[in-house]
Amino acid sequence: MPLTLGIDIGTYETKGVLVDETGHIIASAARGHKMLVPQPGWAEHRPEEDWWGDFVYVCRRVLHKSGADPDEIAAVACSAIGPCMLPVDAEGNPLMNGVLYGVDGRAEAEVRELTDRIGETTIIERCGNALTSQSVGPKILWLQRHRPEIFEKTAHILTSTSFLVQRLTGEVVIDHYTAANFSPLYDVATQAWVDDLASDIIGLDKLPRLLWSGDIAGRITAQAAAATGLAEGTPVTAGTIDAAAEAFSVGVDRPGDMMVMYGSTIFIILRAATRVADPRIWYAPWLFEGEHASMAGLATSGTLTHWFRDQLARDLDPAEAFPILAAEAATSPPGANGLLMLPYYSGERTPIHDVNAKGAFFGLNLTHTRGDMYRALIEGIAYGTRHVTETFAELGQQPARLLAVGGGTKNALWLQATSDITGIDQIVCEKTTGASYGDAFLAALAVGLVKREDIATWNPVATSVSAQSDPQYDRSYALFRRLYEQTRDIAAELSAP
Repeated sequence: MPLTLGIDIGTYETKGVLVDETGHIIASAARGHKMLVPQPGWAEHRPEEDWWGDFVYVCRRVLHKSGADPDEIAAVACSAIGPCMLPVDAEGNPLMNGVLYGVDGRAEAEVRELTDRIGETTIIERCGNALTSQSVGPKILWLQRHRPEIFEKTAHILTSTSFLVQRLTGEVVIDHYTAANFSPLYDVATQAWVDDLASDIIGLDKLPRLLWSGDIAGRITAQAAAATGLAEGTPVTAGTIDAAAEAFSVGVDRPGDMMVMYGSTIFIILRAATRVADPRIWYAPWLFEGEHASMAGLATSGTLTHWFRDQLARDLDPAEAFPILAAEAATSPPGANGLLMLPYYSGERTPIHDVNAKGAFFGLNLTHTRGDMYRALIEGIAYGTRHVTETFAELGQQPARLLAVGGGTKNALWLQATSDITGIDQIVCEKTTGASYGDAFLAALAVGLVKREDIATWNPVATSVSAQSDPQYDRSYALFRRLYEQTRDIAAELSAP
């Protein structure tokens, strides 16, 4: 029976699965890594250790655990955090750490300059997205200005997935879904690289070749086979960003389908019938030609639960802390006994796009417990999620169905609070493995082992979460919005040098 391999590089963990053509997981493996924060507002990974090193480890671990013959693997697909910015030399060697997605705000000045120079209306019309911390173009301009010695040696600018595919096949490619985040260098109408909006950023010959996510980018080279244990010549797809693979893993494939990914960040993808243009959210061509997606994302979510555990629950075994914290939070009522938390610990992405936004617990007094604080944290993330879903609703993009996925789906309190606060029911599928499982399905699709609709049998619906109305949440959400507006100037002053 033919097998497919999917491997995903997340913000804090790499996961891989080996799957048969019916969707059964033969073996899985994972490996953790850290997000580097060399200074406030920056976020990086080490491409050799965290991306390629993890891929090799997880790949070999899955092969060992399964006992599968590498020749049985019909195709490989990978995904990774994105969009990232990684300059490499002519041999594909990294010239610095990979600069991460929207959680890295180092190019704030370049975002402002390019927006002023080109005009936000023109950028949205041509590129589909306003320039924000999520955009790669300003980060390349930052590289040129602040690391000229590295820029001079740069042969290509890659993202995380591109780097993995290049290591596996020798091909320098990127999928259209990821490329749309390279504003102002990608035109959504022509679906091509362009330099007429900002010719001074970088030569287009240094950007990867454009493919669709299901296209075969190349085949495993002899060098990659020796490193990974895979068979030389195995097809490798172009890959995509982790959130897109995660959405596909739970069947987000029809207009009106929306995914909420409970991961290191909350990430939302809506399969839209047409292109939606608004500076508060992001747009990209979907994984297949002629299809559309609208996206949104918070800057911190699961990251906050890890911060809380590491800083405020040091008395607990880290391996057992989250269930204990969830149980403590469950003893606190909706509204967390008058506590409110702003989840802007790395600024915020959609819909406010404010790199200077700050996190805060508001309303603390001596009666509050750790359980109250953890519940306020969960609710604060859910209020941020509601801000996003309300933005979609204002644009006429209410979901026909909402599918939840990611590690946070194991937290029943978080799921229920999100449904109650947003007023939207959620569907949870049988397998919440996430992006690596979506990668395995996309690999099977690329070589003709499955059809798109087969994801419903690969990963059927397991349960649902019904929204329960609670007036306390509506009151707290209104205060949440006011608290951000009233502290925005203070947050900006705190961020000033």
